[in-house]
Amino acid sequence: MPAHAVEPRRLYRQIADRIGARIRGGEYSPGERLPAERELARQLHVSRPSLREALIALEVQGYVEVRIGSGIYVRDRHERSARQSASSDSGPFELMRARGLVETECAALAARNATRAQIASIRKALKEMAQANRGGRDPRLPDRLFHLRIAEATGNSALVLMVQSLWDQRLGALFSRLDHHFARPATQAAAIREHRRIVEAIAARDAPGARRAMRDHIDETTRRYSKGWVNGAAGPHPARARRNG
Repeated sequence: MPAHAVEPRRLYRQIADRIGARIRGGEYSPGERLPAERELARQLHVSRPSLREALIALEVQGYVEVRIGSGIYVRDRHERSARQSASSDSGPFELMRARGLVETECAALAARNATRAQIASIRKALKEMAQANRGGRDPRLPDRLFHLRIAEATGNSALVLMVQSLWDQRLGALFSRLDHHFARPATQAAAIREHRRIVEAIAARDAPGARRAMRDHIDETTRRYSKGWVNGAAGPHPARARRNG
């Protein structure tokens, strides 16, 4: 009998399936608030980042509604049919971990290898991102371009493809929902400052500094997404519910 490769389900999908089964089984009723994130993670014996990825996936599917400052509430089953199917993307936090491995080294290589024209193109992408923020427009495309320009400056086409793949998922449904909940003007301004430190280190040919600046940016982005559902500040600014990364 021929062997067939079996793709393992991502951990957050397994957790989402377990919670979804509880909802379908009536353990949690429509309108009911789920246990607090810490308690639910304890019950399921999983980490809070993995649980959060699962809850975002369930929101995309229409099983739950995330209310920042209040909690996670079960939706009526009739509301699920019009919602999106579960994403096959990597979970947001595992995606950030992958970016931390790849893009930090891209920044260091760019500091060594970038031409003047490439540094100028990185600065231009940063300027476009700042203009989008000020104008209330979606800054994610110039943000993506900023990181791609750094990858291109490494001189390694395989790294460019890797960063493209990571950013295709960064713009997917799961991360978009996380953006929606945790985007604030203050975090957008902080992200611009972090990007500026990256490009300045690259322009200075400071490879360790560029690596460190990229690592700091990705760590800060992860921390911004790790604030509690209930204990965090108010929800996103209505006109600018987007985040830089």
